[in-house]
Parts: sequence; structure tokens; C-alpha cells
Amino acid sequence: MKIQSFYLLATAVGFSTLMACNGAGEQPKDNNTDTSQTPAAQAPEKTIKLSPLTEASPEFPGATLTIKEVKTEMAGTDSVKVTLNYEVKNYELKKQTSATTAGECNNSKDGQHIHFILDNKPYTALYNPTHTFTVPVNSKHYLMSFLSRSYHESLKNKEAGVLLHFSVDEKGVYKKLDNPATPMVFYSRPKGDYVGNDTKNVLLDFYVYNTTLAADGHKVKATINGNSFVIDNWKPQFIQNAPMGAMKVKLELVDKDGNAVAGENTSIERDVQLAQSEPVR
Repeated sequence: MKIQSFYLLATAVGFSTLMACNGAGEQPKDNNTDTSQTPAAQAPEKTIKLSPLTEASPEFPGATLTIKEVKTEMAGTDSVKVTLNYEVKNYELKKQTSATTAGECNNSKDGQHIHFILDNKPYTALYNPTHTFTVPVNSKHYLMSFLSRSYHESLKNKEAGVLLHFSVDEKGVYKKLDNPATPMVFYSRPKGDYVGNDTKNVLLDFYVYNTTLAADGHKVKATINGNSFVIDNWKPQFIQNAPMGAMKVKLELVDKDGNAVAGENTSIERDVQLAQSEPVR
């Protein structure tokens, strides 16, 4: 009986001491407690990154794009209507590009097309080889056109793109101007609004002209919501982990030392919108 009484007394003293150390009514702390669901332990906000496409894009050997004819006429007193007739060879407009990438990012339901980029402004997708647009009288312009896969990636073989430098006078008369020999970059993607699954992989693509990209040569500096990336090879990338809302993208052509290249069409900014669901704004 004495041994049993001593055991009960020791147990009571030990329990009282434990309660005093942890505070009245509190449970002992467990260093192995799972805190993954608590706000303090949540994963930090993901950082925007660039990732290569998961598979090589299908090539189209021999695909060519040329401007066969340019027509102009006055549209009122201060504008000129310009009609272009393209010629496309060894490439099928409106066809869906057979590639895994088409299911991984924004893909045009209308298929393969031409990217029409006037003065480095957001492009117009052309599904037919004729297009009409207007420009002011007494103006000069750069028009970059290139063949695009259905998921908006440019064909990068030289014959698949064409640059037209032109002017129109006060009477609407068209004149083809010499293309400069200076390096240029034309912005293509991202563009517009992205919703739902399309926000996971946002295509970053552009068209370089009069130069190639290399580790010891010209590069494209892409700044996305303040995050900067230097691209030294002309391949498409996916923008990933971008937060919902406005996304600002800036492309700059830089030299081997990272200095901005002077000249026309060497720096472009664009705003796009990402949203989990409609409405976007």
C-alpha cells in the first residue's frame, strides 16, 4: 500500500508541474505538428518563369510568304485604304497544327494563319491571304508579316516572313521604301486576354530581323511584371506562374554586353490580362 500511495503522489506532482510549464488549460507543444495548412506556412507566391515548350515545334520546310500586290485608294480626305494580296506556298492556312503544344496553350480554333504586325502594334491574325487596312496620308510604316502555327508561334525560317517598309503621300500614292539593315525585333505574343487553362502556359514569341540571337551577340531582354530574362536563342518560351490580372511585357533588343540597341523597332511594351474565369476585367 505504501508503494502504491507513493506512486500516485509522484504522478500527481508530475502532472501539476507539466501544467504549470505549459500554462493552465493549454496542451503541450508538439514539435512534429503539421502546420502546412496554417497561413504562416503556406507556400510563398510563385515567381514568374520562362520555360521551353515541352516538344519541338513542327517544321514546315519550303513554307514561304510573299506580298504579291499592294493597292491603295483614298478613304476620305485624311486616310488611305491599303489592300495587300499575299502569296502563301507550302503552308496551309486554316489548318490545325499537329503538335502537343496546341493543347498546352492558347490555340486558334480557326487554325494556321498570318501574323500582320503594322508598326509593332498588336497583330491581326489573317486566315485568308488578302487584307485591307487604313493609314493616315503622308505617313511611313513598317509592316512585318509571317506565317504562324495555329497556337500562334511564328515560323522562323527566313522565307516564311516578309518586312515591308512603305509610305503613302497626300494623294494616297503608295511607295515601297528600302528596308533598313539595322537589327529589329517585332513583338508577337502574348496578346489580349487569357482565361482559365490558357493562363498556365502563356506563349512568349517575337520575330527578329536583320540579326540572329547568340550568347556572344544580340539578345532579347524580356521584362515581365518587373522580372527580367535574357534570351540568346530564337525559340519560343512559355511564361508560367504569372499572377492573375494585368501583365506588362517589354521586349528589348540588346547587344552582347546587355546594352540597349539603338534604332527603330528595338523596344516594345504590351499589356495583357489574365483571369481564372470570365469576365476578365
